[in-house]
Formats: sequence, structure tokens, C-alpha cells
Amino acid sequence: MVFSSLTFLYAYLPIVLVIYFTVPARFRNLILFFVSLFFYGWGGPVYVFLMIFSIFFNFMFGKGIAKYRDVNQKIAKQYLVLDIVLNLAILGFFKYYDFLIGNLNVIGLTFLQPLHLELPIGISFYTFQTMSYPIDLYRHDTDPQKKFINFGAYVTMFPQLIAGPIVRYRDIASMLDDRKENYAQFASGVQRFTVGLCKKVLLANSAGTVWKFVTGLAPSETSVLTAWLGILFYAFQIYFDFSGYSDMAIGLGKMFGFEFLENFNYPYISKSITDFWRRWHMSLSYWFRDYVYIPLGGNRLGLRRQIINILIVWLLTGFWHGASWNFVLWGLFYGFVLIIEKIFLLKNLEKAPGWVCHLYTIVIVLLAWVLFAFTNLNEAIHYFGMMFGSTGTFCNQATLFILRDHGILFILCLLASTPIFRTKWNIFRKDKIQAFLPLVIACALLLCTAFIVDATYNPFLYFRF
Repeated sequence: MVFSSLTFLYAYLPIVLVIYFTVPARFRNLILFFVSLFFYGWGGPVYVFLMIFSIFFNFMFGKGIAKYRDVNQKIAKQYLVLDIVLNLAILGFFKYYDFLIGNLNVIGLTFLQPLHLELPIGISFYTFQTMSYPIDLYRHDTDPQKKFINFGAYVTMFPQLIAGPIVRYRDIASMLDDRKENYAQFASGVQRFTVGLCKKVLLANSAGTVWKFVTGLAPSETSVLTAWLGILFYAFQIYFDFSGYSDMAIGLGKMFGFEFLENFNYPYISKSITDFWRRWHMSLSYWFRDYVYIPLGGNRLGLRRQIINILIVWLLTGFWHGASWNFVLWGLFYGFVLIIEKIFLLKNLEKAPGWVCHLYTIVIVLLAWVLFAFTNLNEAIHYFGMMFGSTGTFCNQATLFILRDHGILFILCLLASTPIFRTKWNIFRKDKIQAFLPLVIACALLLCTAFIVDATYNPFLYFRF
């Protein structure tokens, strides 16, 4: 079940809200736990049992860590190590087993064969989420959760279960035990959800159709400008798809009394790749920083060790996104760029004109999106070739068609990927249209509904992770 579906918007969500606010407050985590399991099971019931097992062993190992962390740190550490190993073993088996065996088969080692198991939806997200709990317990960064249902509600919480943001237990621990839902927070949640839905349905899906059109063209029909326009629309698609989902997740969290941390901060206005990764998928960046980069030594052990740490983090970041060599190369590409910025380029960028920094950043990001978009490396190389003139044509009829039929969409995506609507245009300021907000939201929901009814293309790109 996806947020941008009629089933979710007009059946699941209204029913859940009625049940949730009808029952006494002490039962709301229980309701949230079970309705979230139902939500997850909608797409693959068999993996609900895997999730329940994950909740159970993380909860029990957490109890062990909490029991011994102050009296016998060695035993507490053993609980922590076992918990991390089991979490990574489950993730590794379902996500990376076939990748490993497939590569062994390629070099002639055929004693094992791929299992072709379906990847549990969102396993990368909820695995990182559950791992943060025992680690923070061991570090004394949070207190143990004594109620299994409360911990289960945290792990399964459907607003952010399958595509983030990655919510760490310590960030919402107090809300799990004692939260006070209110009308203002609920109204803010509805508004934020609607913004995310518009991003997804009106912008991401529309940009995705252009990308699909470009990748469906024959090489002879793809000019240099067409290839660059295609990857630009892919960049818009993945941004509005993922940030739209995050907005919807944050909005839904507000409806149920939770405040999730932000996951995006207009990354396409960045003036360096370092800045870009402070703005894109922030919850993942923070997770790797706090649980991998800093424990490895961060920048405290000299430049050489820092470079190694950056490469390790970005190798893992790429591999986290998918069991495919293109993601590994994508991660390493960003790792090397960030190292170059760290060593000398960032200082030079600070002295350069803003437009030069911005152009540099966008070009690097677009090149990286090509690696990200094609799991087949030959296709990625071929697309790079078209971007840099392998077809010998700079502009053709396909280019003009995209500019003519999707020029307005391009401008809307361009503007919506900046904070201009939020900070520059008085008409969009909340204090100016406060009285009209319900009408605006209702119209936006109706427009999105019309698009959904007519849609033939409505994926969530990050569901595959």
C-alpha cells in the first residue's frame, strides 16, 4: 500500500484515524502497532513475521544491554554485538545473498545458486532504525523501553516504516510513552501531508514520465540536450518522490502526535557536494555519521585516516542503497568527490562566484544520478556517452518535444526545488492565506485524486531499498 493510492487516502487512513482517536490514550500505541503491521502486510504478508521477529530480538537484547551496561560492560557489549550481527545477517541474507552468489557464479564458483527471494519492503530502513536502539542503550544515550507494544509501535509505525525518514528511538522515546495529540498539530500534519502528496503525484510522477520517455528512445533519437534533459527530469523525479514521501511521513506523524526530524532541506540549491549531503536524506547521513564515521575515528586521527573513514562510509552508503555494482560505484564516486573537496576544493569553492559553485554541484549530482538510475553498468556508460555527444547530435525533434510539452513542468519543478515559494512570495505565506488554507488543501487533495485516478505511472522509487 502506498500513500498516493486511493485505498490509502480514502479507506485505510480515515478508518485508522477514527479508531485511533476513539480508543483511550493508553491503547493508542497498541492500535498503532497492529494497524502498522496490517499496512506492512498489505504488500507481503509473509514478511510480517520477519518484522515481528526483528522487533522481539531487538527488544530482548535491549533488555540485556540495559541490565548489564552499568554492572558488567563486557556482557552488555556481547549483547550489543550479537544484536548487530543478527540484524546485519538478516539484512545481508535477504538483500545481498543473491548478489554475492551471482558474482561467485560469474567467476566459476557454482556450488551455490541464487534463491531469488523477494526483498522485504523497507528492510534497509527498519533495520537501521532498530539497530539504533541497542547502540544508543549501550552508549547511555537513551533509556530502555519496558513495554514491548511501545517498542513494536516505534519499529512498525506505518508513516515512516518503508521509506523513512530513519527515526531513531531516542528522538521519539518520550512521545511513545506520553504524547498529547492536539488540533493544531493535526492540522499542521494534514497540511504537510498534502504538500508531500502534491510533490509525489503532480511533480514526481510527471517528471518520471519524461524520464521514461527519454530512456525509451533509440540512440539515434537521443541528442546531447535530450540526454541532459532526461537526467534532469530524473533528478526532479527522485527528489520529489523521496522528499514528498518524507513530507507525507512527517505529516502523518504529526496527525498521530509524533514529531519526526526533517529529511530534506532543498538539496538542489547546494554550492558543494559536502553541502548537498547535509541537505539530502539527512536521517541516513546522520545515521552513518553517528554509528559509523565517528566510531571509526571521524576526523580526529589525521587526514589519512579521515580519508579512509570517508571511503568506508560511502562504500557502505552505496551498498545500503542496493545489491548492485552501480550503487557501489555511486557511493565511491561521492566518496572521492567529498575527499577532493575536503583536501582542497572546498576552500577554492568558497572563493568562487555562487553560480560557479552551484553549476559544479548540479553537474556532479546529475552524473551521479546516471550511476544511480541504471543497475546495468553498460546502460549507464551508454547514457554517459549520449550526454557527451556520442550520437553526434546536439538538439533534435525529441528535444523540442520535451521543451514544448513539458517546459512548464520543468519550470515548476525548478521553482519547487528551491525555497522560493516559502520565503519569497507573500501570497504563499501562511499568515496571508490562513483563512483559505482548508479550501486550498481540499482543492489540492481533489487535484491529486484526479491525477491518481488517471495515473498509469505511480511508483515510489525508494521502496526498493
